[in-house]
Amino acid sequence: MKTPILRRNGFWLAFSLVLMLVSAIVASAVQTAGGSIAVKDLRWETPSGQMISALMFVPDEVDEDNPAPAIVVSHGWWNNREMQDANYVELARRGYVVVSIDMYGHGNSSPLRNDQVDLGGTGMYDVVQLVADLPYVDQEHIGVSGHSNGARAANFSVALDNAADESLIDAVFLVDNDAVYTDADGAYANVYGTRDVGLVADQYDEFFFRSYSPEGAVLTPPRDYITTPNAQSFLNFGADPAEGEARVAGEYYTEDGVQRVVYTPAETHPWGTISKTTVASQIEFWENVFGAPEAIPADTQVWQVKELFTALGLVGFGIFLVAFTRALLGTRAFAALKYERADALTPNTRKGLGWFWGALVVSTLFSGWSYVWLSQQPLIQGVAFNVLPTVFTQGAVFFIATWAAINGLFTLAVMAVSYFAFGKKNGANLRAAGVFPGWRSVFHGLGLSVVVVAAAFSIVFVLDFFFKTDFRFWVIAIKAFEVDKLWIALLYVPFFLVYFVANSVSINGFNRFTLAGKEWLNTAVLALANAAAPIVLVIAQYTTFFVTGYTIDGFGGIFSIWLFPVIVILAASAVISRKIYRATNNPYIGGFINAFVVTIMSVTNTLTVVY
Repeated sequence: MKTPILRRNGFWLAFSLVLMLVSAIVASAVQTAGGSIAVKDLRWETPSGQMISALMFVPDEVDEDNPAPAIVVSHGWWNNREMQDANYVELARRGYVVVSIDMYGHGNSSPLRNDQVDLGGTGMYDVVQLVADLPYVDQEHIGVSGHSNGARAANFSVALDNAADESLIDAVFLVDNDAVYTDADGAYANVYGTRDVGLVADQYDEFFFRSYSPEGAVLTPPRDYITTPNAQSFLNFGADPAEGEARVAGEYYTEDGVQRVVYTPAETHPWGTISKTTVASQIEFWENVFGAPEAIPADTQVWQVKELFTALGLVGFGIFLVAFTRALLGTRAFAALKYERADALTPNTRKGLGWFWGALVVSTLFSGWSYVWLSQQPLIQGVAFNVLPTVFTQGAVFFIATWAAINGLFTLAVMAVSYFAFGKKNGANLRAAGVFPGWRSVFHGLGLSVVVVAAAFSIVFVLDFFFKTDFRFWVIAIKAFEVDKLWIALLYVPFFLVYFVANSVSINGFNRFTLAGKEWLNTAVLALANAAAPIVLVIAQYTTFFVTGYTIDGFGGIFSIWLFPVIVILAASAVISRKIYRATNNPYIGGFINAFVVTIMSVTNTLTVVY
């Protein structure tokens, strides 16, 4: 006899599949402007001897007889080509040929050599050279734009273009990274020459747009950037700021037909990839310097529709993990894992609630403290930023995975103390709760988890093949990837297994009961508790930043940025593991699935460096 959970499962499985399919169809319709823009998934070996991956968007009206301006856009460090979707959607529907690259070391491009960080402009200039040979591209109007280290790639590309026999780049738009203000001797100079250049300098950028004393002390916060000598020299075309006129943000300045502009939105660094304001600035710049083949007002934007539906695809993916797991319990291969009883849960005792809330508080405090502490360790920083040669070629993933493993071990310690100090004396039965299901059930559950994760990512690959879209919202993404990422994943999955298995055992084997008579409230509290420390750290960081103009001393901005996807992942993982546990009474299955999915998400959306 099926429990109520399994009786409803057919609907949720079908719903998840429909949600993912609709997500891909609508996202594709938006990025192709209803089928009027061709999307090409490119892989080729560049003049630098590396393999690069890119998405090219070519409007239907563009051909050899009607060439269009071309713009090469790039994501920032630890991201991939789809992070530029707001820009490529809006620019392509305005008639530009747009190429969104995976910089070397990112996405499906070749790994980055640590001693060749500027190779081929980190790939961007290699792509410019390809674009310049396309017959449907207006050779006189080729531009580059990037966010964060993608803007640094644009600066690398300008340097290569300056040294080339023939200049290919006509305009540059930098988002959330400083322009180059001085020459090799440190004197203010116009290194961009006759190129039009625009710059977005966020008032709350975690990394850039500060001014420094000769000793390296910070003199001004990013919100005061426009008043600094660097900004004034940039707007005065490389002149010594003491000699140029005072210039302001948002206004285009022209000398000898060449334009400069600085935008200073009140935004943070990562928000620049998903900001309507910054996208509008990008559109406005290219229309000013190249002209728009299709004139559409800068504030008329549709990329948000794509973002909404790729986010719905993420939701569908999460539902599928649960629903397909339950569906497989009805098969002969995995029927032994099905839990037939529908347990009636009772409220916890006052003493039990004391242990429950106490453990949550202690775990939250340790999670927050360990994250900040880890971020301050020189050895860990060396690996995280790929300064120290190690087998861990993805430093950012190493940092998060290490933090996860530390907290997984702490969770095991908390469970042990809770059991021996309270649970054992009050009738806790770990075998009945599934904490000790037997090795056969653990490995059987491992097999089920592998099948579920493989099926889920197979759907991602199929939809990528037909529609060239992924499932994402902002910095959270599920995407297709090359097989090498699976080998890289083997380095990190043990770390994530420690955390997610321990977390699932804790949530389901030790902390499943009703609050106010409702189990869903217990699940919601545990999901919030999972994410509580990252939420508090993010709030503390940005409250401090907005009030003072500076981030918290000793807590670097990148570490708070890395927490944005972590908040959502940790909360969702609690819900996923609880729902799977209710159908199996086996906390290990949810832990395995969460660990495998998070590992793949992590290694396919970051930087890979080889030594």
